[in-house]
Amino acid sequence: MATKTINAETLAKMFLAGAQNIEAKKEIINELNVFPVPDGDTGTNMSLTILSAVREVTALGKADMKGLAKAISSGSLRGARGNSGVILSQLLRGFTRAIREEKEIDVAILAAACQKARDTAYKAVMKPKEGTILTVASGIAEKAAEMALETEDLEEFIPAVIDHAQEVLAKTPDMLPVLKEAGVVDSGGQGLLEIVRGAYDAFLGKEIDYSVVAAGAGAGAAPVKADAQEAADIKFGYCTEFIILTEQELKSEEEREIKTYLSSIGDSIVCVADEDVVKIHVHTNDPGLAIQKALSYGQLSRIKIDNMREEHQEKLIRDAQKVAEEQARQETEKPCEPAKPMGFIVVSIGAGMNDIFRELGADYIIEGGQTMNPSTEDMLNAIEHVNAESIFILPNNKNIILAANQAKDLVEDKEIIVIPTKTVPQGITAIINFMPDADAKANEEAMLEEIKNVRSGQVTYAVRDTRIDDREIHEGDIMGIGDAGILAVGKDIEETAKEMLAALVDEDSELISLYYGEEVEASCAEAFAAEIGALYPDVDIDVHCGGQPIYYYVLAVE
Repeated sequence: MATKTINAETLAKMFLAGAQNIEAKKEIINELNVFPVPDGDTGTNMSLTILSAVREVTALGKADMKGLAKAISSGSLRGARGNSGVILSQLLRGFTRAIREEKEIDVAILAAACQKARDTAYKAVMKPKEGTILTVASGIAEKAAEMALETEDLEEFIPAVIDHAQEVLAKTPDMLPVLKEAGVVDSGGQGLLEIVRGAYDAFLGKEIDYSVVAAGAGAGAAPVKADAQEAADIKFGYCTEFIILTEQELKSEEEREIKTYLSSIGDSIVCVADEDVVKIHVHTNDPGLAIQKALSYGQLSRIKIDNMREEHQEKLIRDAQKVAEEQARQETEKPCEPAKPMGFIVVSIGAGMNDIFRELGADYIIEGGQTMNPSTEDMLNAIEHVNAESIFILPNNKNIILAANQAKDLVEDKEIIVIPTKTVPQGITAIINFMPDADAKANEEAMLEEIKNVRSGQVTYAVRDTRIDDREIHEGDIMGIGDAGILAVGKDIEETAKEMLAALVDEDSELISLYYGEEVEASCAEAFAAEIGALYPDVDIDVHCGGQPIYYYVLAVE
């Protein structure tokens, strides 16, 4: 028997099932990311975005179509993280605009909603690129329009659209060479397809385990901070660090063997060998296994094991107390203080980086960046707390710019200016060039001009094997990543950083700024800076403690 309509109750179940499916598949989607860096990836961002909407939907209880559409749109817009999350939120926004006045959805309305979703998402992206989630959304819209002319049966309509979306997704490597080289389809497109597939399962009446989305919804509709989600996502509970003292220099195959073993019992692997000393870092649920394996290579020193779940709960309590105290202070002070002309919101991570931005005049620092992209909601909260008529936002990451712009569009009582800084060094340059005596427009123009002069580089490790720009990259390799892609790949942190610098420095370069991360000792950073100084005697070298995770060094050349 044909099914010709979907009511609000069924659509709510379909939405929750879609969210459940992408949450379950997020790690698989993360693995499709071309760049093998240990950051907040596409699957994670899309899942967190849709879970924000889930919280609003589950808080509704039984709702009509208009209420459901509003909850999905509002929740996803405010919870959007990363480029993929923002685009997903715009797809949901467009879709819900087309259905909110309807009592039931038939194939014609569903086809129109798919087209509205596609159009809204394309408009939100300044330079749409084919071979991405947008292409899959477009394929869905086109097939939906075609099927709406052929059938009124949703049981025929929906699987045909899904099959076509799969075909379009399979062609994304032909549209983006970088996907073909890495041997993957687009991760955002895969994420969208998983959401639609999950929704279809609910439409068919399949038994769905909603435990994940129920947990994500929490108690009521209160927003969940990034830290709370982070706590839920701690898969391995013990941060384990130690040094192996070997009798002779570790062979490359032995180093690979250690990394392979550690990967089998945990994640966040760091294994750095230097002559007869090997530094190990791993997140695992059984530190004893890591220690036992390490003992087969030599004696152990400086063993440190931290319970991350316990520390995280303590941090949440401390952070909640700080937020409450800060809100109380600001509420007390707010009536007495007139708004200043201009203020700054900065996305940063690492104690040293945060201190640098505070010293340069940042009014509000959002902890986030590469390892956890802040949401639109985080941006809106920051805007609320900055008492200024015009507020500059420095995203300092290309994956955060869309969320910042989305927040800008949702604010009416303040002027929000997003300076599209893609790296922390660009953000530092932008705020250094702020002119208090000039107006907001003049400052915007000056900052946009100055960040063009900054060439950035970041040194981190690969979390999986891949191939990019004709470079074979293996898990555990050290990578030097520039503004336009990978500039160097090697086994040694400093040597890889030097190779990367060689591609950044030219005859006009005057300054190299070196920000060392939490894994690097100050003495090692100073020694490395001296080596750089010897290589480039006509260039000034500045060394700062950034304290950033994941990235051993962040460098800027000006």
